[in-house]
Amino acid sequence: MTDTARWKSTIYIGGLPPQVTLQTIQEAFIPFGEIVDVQLPNNDSRNRKPDAPVDSPHRGYAYVEFEDPEDAKEAIDNMDQSELFGRVIKVSAAKIPKSATANQGLGSKTAVWEQEGWLAENAVSEEDRMASEQALNNAVLDPMQGLEGLDVAGPKPE
Repeated sequence: MTDTARWKSTIYIGGLPPQVTLQTIQEAFIPFGEIVDVQLPNNDSRNRKPDAPVDSPHRGYAYVEFEDPEDAKEAIDNMDQSELFGRVIKVSAAKIPKSATANQGLGSKTAVWEQEGWLAENAVSEEDRMASEQALNNAVLDPMQGLEGLDVAGPKPE
């Protein structure tokens, strides 16, 4: 499965209370389809928000990846703004992180012509390359060709 397809079947769950565990999320979202992966990022001192409880075991959000993108849409439709342990949770489609797209497109650090997507779109067949080389070899390389009569100013005499 490609990274783009994976992100289309991944949902973001925000506003999770501290009591939530991986098993809780798994049990809450399994009715919507086959779950491939659940991520609940840990809360460490570097990433802790100022208003977060000191004993909070996670950051307050999670990602759930479903087998099918339709299952992800179904989970969003049914679970967004629902209540979990007395807190309203936000469920939406996960956004593709910049690190996943860092090597593609105009904003990447790799030249466009070296990117796989560009190469696939703009690949030139060997036959076309040979035809263009042959056309260049047959062309007259005289820089003055076609400039006859341009040394006279004014309208052309009839």
